Amino acid sequence: MYCQNCGAPVDDVHSACSQCGKPPMRTQRFSVDDDAAVRMMLPVGRSLWAIVAGYAGLFAFLIIPAPLALGTGILALRDLKRHPDKHGYGRALFGTIVGGLGTTVLIAFLAAATFAETNR
Repeated sequence: MYCQNCGAPVDDVHSACSQCGKPPMRTQRFSVDDDAAVRMMLPVGRSLWAIVAGYAGLFAFLIIPAPLALGTGILALRDLKRHPDKHGYGRALFGTIVGGLGTTVLIAFLAAATFAETNR
């Protein structure tokens, strides 16, 4: 290990450099999980269930996969509650809301089709 001020060798046990007397500079580590721009583009630090719920929510507009979006959205919200260090709350909420609306439309459509079939 070397002093970042003067370049002299420094032991781990010393709190100051033996050559220049300055304390060693602390470097901050960069984490991809902490960068919001990277998290926006790449699914790093996100709950897997939140990613699935987001995509299922997009397909929920086709009505048939809406219950899948609702289920994965609920699972994602539970996963995020258990792991507060993960991200993806927006995707999980989107999957839950759109999945819930699509499931409601699907149930209404199936009920109307059943009602029409029984009244023939």
